[in-house]
Amino acid sequence: MPPLHFQTFNSDKVFIDNNMETTLVLLKPSCVQRQLIGEIVHRFERRGLRIAGMKMMQLDEAILREHYAHLVDRPFFPALAASMMASPIVAMAISGVEAVSVVRAMTGYTNGRVADPGTIRGDYSMSNQQNIVHASDSIENAAIELARFFRPEEIFEYESATLGFIYATNER
Repeated sequence: MPPLHFQTFNSDKVFIDNNMETTLVLLKPSCVQRQLIGEIVHRFERRGLRIAGMKMMQLDEAILREHYAHLVDRPFFPALAASMMASPIVAMAISGVEAVSVVRAMTGYTNGRVADPGTIRGDYSMSNQQNIVHASDSIENAAIELARFFRPEEIFEYESATLGFIYATNER
């Protein structure tokens, strides 16, 4: 099988040939503090998604103002920023066929109280803010967000040995 090659989108590694995409997932302080990192990573991997990059980092107000620019003027932003700086987070670049929509479906509604059981938030969250995980909401935002949290050399291109058992040949 030939190796996978990234196409470029907004000068960042975002797409793999065909339907393969790479998206950003942040495991929030509510995930880290509740010691759910392994459980959440396990769910993505069991689904057949591939971890293309992962690192723990402490967020500061500058990156949060950029990441949540659409919310900075909202009255709840200070509480949101404080909760996102309460402990380190784990940033992940996750790849797979239609990864953006698959990951969004797996995370569930933002408010954990209304998220469907079986989703990450539905299984692990009772809050709108302390909701375990952030996931990019579009291919375009995935490109922007990946560039915000990862340098290009921190996202790895490799073919998983299980690829042929996860996708049909015409899907990858």
